[in-house]
Amino acid sequence: MLMRTDPFRDLDRLTQQVFGTAARPTVMPMDAWRDGNEFCVELDLPGIDPDSLDLDIERNVVTVRAQRPALDQNRDMISAERPRGVFSRQLFLGEGLDTDNIRADYTDGVLRLVIPVAEKAKPRKIEIAHGNGHKAIDA
Repeated sequence: MLMRTDPFRDLDRLTQQVFGTAARPTVMPMDAWRDGNEFCVELDLPGIDPDSLDLDIERNVVTVRAQRPALDQNRDMISAERPRGVFSRQLFLGEGLDTDNIRADYTDGVLRLVIPVAEKAKPRKIEIAHGNGHKAIDA
């Protein structure tokens, strides 16, 4: 038989939703890596309506917001464990990234950001005048 209310279980569930756990953090779980001249970031947002996603960039801070709607109050819920409401996460990017050319894609519940390295931050050669000739060295 299913027990619909258990005050201790409800308190434990509320505590996990507010503070999170190692298995289910309250923020958007993220993976990030460098792939050549780009940084890739993937954020897990299963069940989020793509229209509720919002991506803002201000200077070197990327803010991702998403919303999962509240439960239908007309349902007689047996279990409601998925977090609801507005979720937000900020990523602080280094100065060497090109924030003007960030690409974003949301597929299968995963938001993927691709952030290119700025041209000014890429390795380049600098010509140094030496006497009558020029010599190239790595910068």
